[in-house]
Amino acid sequence: MKTIDVEKARKETRGVDKVTHLNNAGSSLMPIPVADALYGYLQTEEMQGGYETAASEAAALDNFYTASAKLLNCSSSEIAYIENATRAWDMAFYSFNFKPGDKILTSIAEYGSNLIAMIQQANRFGAEIIFVPDDEHGQLDVAALENLIDDRVKLIAISHIPTGGGLVNPAAAVGKLANAAGIPYLLDSCQGVGQLHLDVQEIGCDILSGTGRKFLRGPRGTGLLYVRQSLVEQLEPIMLDQHAAQLTSATSYTIRDDAKRFENWEQYFAGKAALGVAIDYALDWGLDAIQARIYELAADLRSKLSAIDGVTVTDEGTERCGLVTFYCQQVEATAIKSAMSAANINVSVSSGSGSFVSFEKRGLDSLVRASVHYYNTTAEIDQLIDVLKQQLK
Repeated sequence: MKTIDVEKARKETRGVDKVTHLNNAGSSLMPIPVADALYGYLQTEEMQGGYETAASEAAALDNFYTASAKLLNCSSSEIAYIENATRAWDMAFYSFNFKPGDKILTSIAEYGSNLIAMIQQANRFGAEIIFVPDDEHGQLDVAALENLIDDRVKLIAISHIPTGGGLVNPAAAVGKLANAAGIPYLLDSCQGVGQLHLDVQEIGCDILSGTGRKFLRGPRGTGLLYVRQSLVEQLEPIMLDQHAAQLTSATSYTIRDDAKRFENWEQYFAGKAALGVAIDYALDWGLDAIQARIYELAADLRSKLSAIDGVTVTDEGTERCGLVTFYCQQVEATAIKSAMSAANINVSVSSGSGSFVSFEKRGLDSLVRASVHYYNTTAEIDQLIDVLKQQLK
């Protein structure tokens, strides 16, 4: 396995000279090749026009599909470019035709936006949402999931890495059960793409949604959707246009037979080209190496936080990733974030809206979330720890 050349990574990231960025689960700092690709595309649009640039940059735009397919180990025809991970997830989820009595199995830590969509569709069509219990480690209980599977289950939809902590749900174990039962499996890997080695064949998911702005280090307003070819033609998107479908008469149309049926004709083309560069950039480092580096830094941060009196680390699961969440009894999360910001350190606050059911179950309110990436350093972690200790004096 490769190792990360941290000095090189930092030299290729202009932002590290300006800020200690520990909010990568929100949005990472773009590396120079990605930022330059974005700026360059926009400058060409400025000088040549949008349509003309799309034609002249066709290879860069097509590279998004090739790079995404390599990233996830699938065919490029199974990839769609979507403006963000939530909309990618929505485009797939809303394509299912639920009926009264159908069941949707999901996780306790499911993302709030996903759960809102589930509730809406359940209310519309009489479907039922079933929360799979957690096991003793706080991750989805695979044995409980197996016991919940019956012929009424229409979809299994879980978050790979919940937004409110470092938990990594056992996605591949879920895939084995879903595949054995012939149940479609939708995996929200918004926080996983670019952070973890992901292979949709190994995981066994039929659908995977992801974003560009987080661990892939791409621009905001970019995302991707994978849909297994065997499922593509079974799902008709809730919204169609002349890119996703073609008129065949005044009263009929045909939908394209690849994952692009989930796309819009109008897209953020500069972002699409830059996201392809970001994926290539991640692949050059190696996802195994990226994951190892992130896990190492996160473990160091958790250890140092746990050694501070009055600090509670709240991450769950047997596998924990680069999202590190904690709270302090005597200082509110928003005050800690403000202190970090004053020291030029970026962190975020998880208020619970993104992990509502999980937070309510665990009695949590607001948490500080610090999320590391491979370009971060131990010195930056120590800087966060020093600021926190000053707040607790």
